[in-house]
Amino acid sequence: MKYRHNDYSDIIALPHYELRFHPRMPMEARAAQFAAFAALTGYEKAIDETTQRVEQEETAGHDDEDYDAAWDDWDDACETPD
Repeated sequence: MKYRHNDYSDIIALPHYELRFHPRMPMEARAAQFAAFAALTGYEKAIDETTQRVEQEETAGHDDEDYDAAWDDWDDACETPD
C-alpha cells in the first residue's frame, strides 16, 4: 500500500459545521470558562496573617542566642558568591 500525503485539500474549503438545534456559546461565556477562578480560596487571608505574625516577631525582638545564631546561619547560606 502506497502512503499518500493528505493535505486536506478535499475538505479545507468546506463550511464550518454548525449545529442547528444548539446555538454557539457567546465569546464572553467562552472566555469566562477559561478565566482565573478562586482556586486558592483564603490565600490572601493566609498571606496577611503570616505577614502580621512575622512583623510582630520582628518588632518583638529576640534575646535568644540560638535564634540569632540561626538567622546568622541563614544569612550566610543566602549570600551569593562574588
